[in-house]
Amino acid sequence: MSEPVSGSIELSGDGLLLRPYRPEDSRELAAAVRESVASVGAWLPWCHAGYGDAEADAWIAHCGDAWRSGEHFAFAVFEGMTGQFLGAAGLNQRNREHNFMNLGYWVRTSQQGNGVAARAAQLVSAFAFGQIGLTRIEIVTAVDNHASRRVAEKSGAAFEAIARNRLVDRGKPIDAALYALVPATR
Repeated sequence: MSEPVSGSIELSGDGLLLRPYRPEDSRELAAAVRESVASVGAWLPWCHAGYGDAEADAWIAHCGDAWRSGEHFAFAVFEGMTGQFLGAAGLNQRNREHNFMNLGYWVRTSQQGNGVAARAAQLVSAFAFGQIGLTRIEIVTAVDNHASRRVAEKSGAAFEAIARNRLVDRGKPIDAALYALVPATR
């Protein structure tokens, strides 16, 4: 396993800048979440109309703690030239025994359809394999979340299975599409 990863890292490429959340991101995060209730909120229940600065502050604090523990690596995603907050991508649910993590992403409604999530997923995957030393990344998405499934495919992930009752959405088990990325060489 690699050494601990600095919380001041920045990933850039293909017009994007990704970095760990900072306290000053709170207002932009909350605004982007509220903008995205109809699209992102359909799949991720934390995305709701009442999402405010306090929830954003709590999330950012949680992300900092989880980053330091090496259990969760959440990146805020920005447009590289303007610095506009676009969404987020990150690694979570670390399985140390089998050396893999899940990759998740979301993009604010006004920026969806521009390839942001796939480009961010590729940057985070390179970080995961190069900096953390993972040997596998899984993308697990609701079967009916076609936009997320397209992102998984565009990011280079291979479809592996439909996993029955793999996710719980608003208290109800649902089937999920399972995709995976592995390093280019073993």
